[in-house]
Amino acid sequence: MDSRGIKRLLFSYVLINGIFITLQTKEEVLLDMRASGSELGWLTWPYEQGSKQGWEVVQRSLNGSQLYTYTVCNVGEHEQDNWLRTTFIQRRPSASRVFVELQFIVRDCNSFDGSSLTCKETFNLFSSESDADIGTSFRKGQFKKVATIAPDEITSRNELRINTETRVVESLSRKGFYLAFQDIGACMALLSVRVYYKTCPATVKSLAAFPETVAGGGVNQALREVAGACAKNAVSEESPRIYCTMDGEWVVPVGQCQCMPGYEAVNDTCRDCQPGFFKAFVSNDACELCPVNTKQLSSGALLCLCAEDFYRAPDDPTTGPCSGLPSAPRELVATTTQLAAGKLQLSWSPPEDTGGRSDISYSVECRRCEGTACQPCGEKVRLEPASSGLMDTRVEVSELEPHLNYTFTVEAHSGVSLFASQGAPRSNRPPSTSTLTTALHYTDPPKVTSMRLDERSLTSLSLSWAVAPRRPMPQSTRYKLTYRKKDDNLDVTTYTVLILEKSSVQISDLSPGTAYLFRVQALSPEGSPGGSSIEDEFETLTEVPLSQSNTGVIFGAAVGGAAMLMIVVVVLLIRKRRRRSHTRQGPEDTYFSSSEQLKPLKTYVDPHTYEDPNMAILKFASEIHPSHVTKQKVIGAGEFGEVYRGILKAPGRKEGAVAIKTLKPGYSEKQRQDFLSEASIMGQFSHQNIIRLEGVVTKFKHAMIVTEYMENGALDKYLKDRDGEMPSFQLVGMMHGIAAGMKYLSDMSYVHRDLAARNILVNNNLECKVSDFGLSRVLEDDPEGTYTTSGGKIPIRWTAPEAIAYRKFTSASDVWSFGIVMWEVMAFGERPYWDMSNCEVMKAINEAFRLPAPMDCPSAVYQLMLQCWLQDRSKRPRFPDIVSLLDKLLRSPESLKAIADFDPRVSIRLPSTSGSDGSPFRSVSEWLESIKMSQYSENFTCAGVVTMDQVLQMKNVDIKNIGVRLPGHLKRIAYSILGLKDQTSTLSVFAV
Repeated sequence: MDSRGIKRLLFSYVLINGIFITLQTKEEVLLDMRASGSELGWLTWPYEQGSKQGWEVVQRSLNGSQLYTYTVCNVGEHEQDNWLRTTFIQRRPSASRVFVELQFIVRDCNSFDGSSLTCKETFNLFSSESDADIGTSFRKGQFKKVATIAPDEITSRNELRINTETRVVESLSRKGFYLAFQDIGACMALLSVRVYYKTCPATVKSLAAFPETVAGGGVNQALREVAGACAKNAVSEESPRIYCTMDGEWVVPVGQCQCMPGYEAVNDTCRDCQPGFFKAFVSNDACELCPVNTKQLSSGALLCLCAEDFYRAPDDPTTGPCSGLPSAPRELVATTTQLAAGKLQLSWSPPEDTGGRSDISYSVECRRCEGTACQPCGEKVRLEPASSGLMDTRVEVSELEPHLNYTFTVEAHSGVSLFASQGAPRSNRPPSTSTLTTALHYTDPPKVTSMRLDERSLTSLSLSWAVAPRRPMPQSTRYKLTYRKKDDNLDVTTYTVLILEKSSVQISDLSPGTAYLFRVQALSPEGSPGGSSIEDEFETLTEVPLSQSNTGVIFGAAVGGAAMLMIVVVVLLIRKRRRRSHTRQGPEDTYFSSSEQLKPLKTYVDPHTYEDPNMAILKFASEIHPSHVTKQKVIGAGEFGEVYRGILKAPGRKEGAVAIKTLKPGYSEKQRQDFLSEASIMGQFSHQNIIRLEGVVTKFKHAMIVTEYMENGALDKYLKDRDGEMPSFQLVGMMHGIAAGMKYLSDMSYVHRDLAARNILVNNNLECKVSDFGLSRVLEDDPEGTYTTSGGKIPIRWTAPEAIAYRKFTSASDVWSFGIVMWEVMAFGERPYWDMSNCEVMKAINEAFRLPAPMDCPSAVYQLMLQCWLQDRSKRPRFPDIVSLLDKLLRSPESLKAIADFDPRVSIRLPSTSGSDGSPFRSVSEWLESIKMSQYSENFTCAGVVTMDQVLQMKNVDIKNIGVRLPGHLKRIAYSILGLKDQTSTLSVFAV
């Protein structure tokens, strides 16, 4: 059979079996050889010369359609150079890269007889750009090679195999281009050529509209940034942007649009709040029902105004309810406690109507009346504890005078009481005061104000005293005099009591040279005591006045000596306490000053302490010449610029893959220093679980940080993509690596501050390495070992409560964050605290709430999480303890079999009873979307499960039968159904 016969046989077989299959993708086709259905008019070169033949077109009919293919098979000739060129292909604006999809058949060279055949099994693809159609002009020098095409499957004598290969033609910039195929001696058939480019379709995401965009960025860029516009009545703090990937997918939206006050997000629009509802702030939250005691306004309300006679206090939130004035205190009574002392107690009951407020306080007004004239009591009457701002319902009144009438008015106050004094309407306002009039009738004895010594001798003392009379003055007043010797050495003290009719007395039979203590009290006619004088001391004369002087000298010397002795004792105590302070160590010191930490092999140096930050970079990071770094493709976007995967090939180093962080153009010098400071930090670390710094590029225009490349990316995304597929033993192993890295950092007196699964990178060996040192700071030398921020953002869900409250970070706060990372690992990348807001998270933690155990979490692992989340940071385990415990669990896999208790309604935070608007789920697709399982919508539809009633009847075997195979997905769907049923049946029905 000749070569021409071979070509036709191949093509006929293809037509008979009809295997042309086109996958539907997001593509814009520029050329489709098979769909043209007519003569293609492609140029072949060279033309037939002698016995040499190049490409030729073959036409066949299939189901009434004309199909064309190009074949060549000059395997018996030497030095083949046959070219096939397409017609001019016009390029669409912005389509700088196109895809060329080829379907072809290549004959196995071993299937030909004869050793003289110079057969090949490959051909070459070329491209050439042009601004105009050059017709039949053809020069090989105009073309540049795109790729050598080799088949995955070759065709033998008995079996034909079709190959499909796709190649990319990049950096297109002119109006159009040609493709050319060079045969160098193969026996092959070119069945289909399809040229297309990909687009990201027009879309609306997060209330921002984005236009249709050609996929990919510029040269060597995998992402194209696209600007969007917020929907009507929506705003954004920064312009909404999104990235279009080379595969035509939208990723990484930036700058979320939010509905303005008075509007709520409904689907992809902002709808005004309905009458009776309001929204006060820019957000995508739903409008709220107007609170109690407010007016229901028309649609689009920002706030709800208070109804008549209802108010908001100055410190009340404008979105809260309105409240009324309190009614009067009830049951005001006066109780006499010490009538003769002019004391009584006022008490009352709280108002029956508080106006809907809890900040009720009271004030008491006192007025005294003599006859018909009344005036304020003023300072003459004391009220304890105060006359206003009372939180209790009682007050003590004293210094009342007899035979007067007193009127007491008690008024209830609240945060809105000030509106009553501003002339607020009183149509429905209850009175807030209660009044009581009472009279006191008693005879008050005069008060002794002072005592004096009138005369003294060896054995007697003459005393008198002055009194302050009360109104009315009693006809006769008696006094009670009490005295005793001033002698502290006696075990028994003897008092002498005298009842006197006048305000003076002479006391005889006293001891010479002896001091006595005297006290006088006035008595009422009824015999009750009045006010007392201050206790006074008087002394009789001695027989030897000179000895009295000597006694004074001796006493003074004794006092002086005692004072000097006291000073010496105090000094000795202070010195002893100082010595102890150097050796004593409290619980906090024990935590942060282990033997390893007191003498670390290496201590971290904060690059911010350098006067010139560039000196820190030179000291801790190696300089790399940019020619040694090759950027391959964008793998992400960092704070300062794009992140690339690339190759590092430097002298003296083994060539290898690296990650390259770049600094975007237009940076300031401070941004450059902040960007490179992370390298100054990483350059100080050397541990297998800490991301390794390869070097930096600083001496050229475009600064770069080069680190080792972690093939599996961030830990949280890696776990989400493998939900339920990894055993607990493997997960604990990953935790052990993270803990080892954190132990290394803490031993260097270093606090990370942003430890989270998103900042842990994973390589091909599933080794976890701590990265992202942008927020981390050094531990100071003080005993607390803390760093206080000057503001800025804190990752609330991963941060310890003391760090949130006081902005102080320690290794103990890193331990708290590690507990959250453990939870993320066991929950396969689930978001900590689910959809709770940051405020709700902080409130829950302060109220002792802790994250529940994830599904299938070993009990020992969850107990370690709880230890990491102890409120008292001094009681949390240290990283050396954590590494030791995880090592023991890995050495004893049996210890991981005991599973912690699990409640699906709490542990996976499923919206198991209602949709996003609070009503039951309206469709199966809405329910699947709420639990992030939308990829199974078609499975449910094909299985005939189209209503939520049918979903509620499903068992575990039914879920498996519709195609849900991954254990993690199977559990999530099953537990969600359990939550929907809202019953207390055991979980064994859904056990996997």
